[in-house]
Amino acid sequence: MLMRTDPFRELDRLTQHMFGTTAPGTWSKPATMPMDAYRAGDEFVVCFDLPGVSADAIELDIERNVLTVKAERRPAPGGDVQMQVSERPLGVFSRQLFLGDALDTDHIAAGYEAGVLTLRIPIAEKAKPRRIDIAGSETDRKEIQA
Repeated sequence: MLMRTDPFRELDRLTQHMFGTTAPGTWSKPATMPMDAYRAGDEFVVCFDLPGVSADAIELDIERNVLTVKAERRPAPGGDVQMQVSERPLGVFSRQLFLGDALDTDHIAAGYEAGVLTLRIPIAEKAKPRRIDIAGSETDRKEIQA
């Protein structure tokens, strides 16, 4: 259902995990968007962990079977605030999924609850198993008289 095409993705993820990401004057963990993907009956389900992200800060785009999920975690509003500890990554997170032709990308349903974005993608009718009838007629039989 999902096609993996980037051979360096795992290397990039490992490098970010080992060394973290840096911003001027800070050191923080990498900005990730972990996901689970599974098939449940006639649909493919993908769940993304996006804690602390408001629903209006999430964008979903699809183009030529490439689904792009973009989310932005913004700083807490406040005027005169002196941050003491800042471990939660802020900014824009993005992830792309390459969807196979077996999925119906015209009917994707998205829901967001408790910091989890859930996408439900139906399996395309053409990809579902089906029975094929064999054409033939019973009148093709001939009786032989001896």
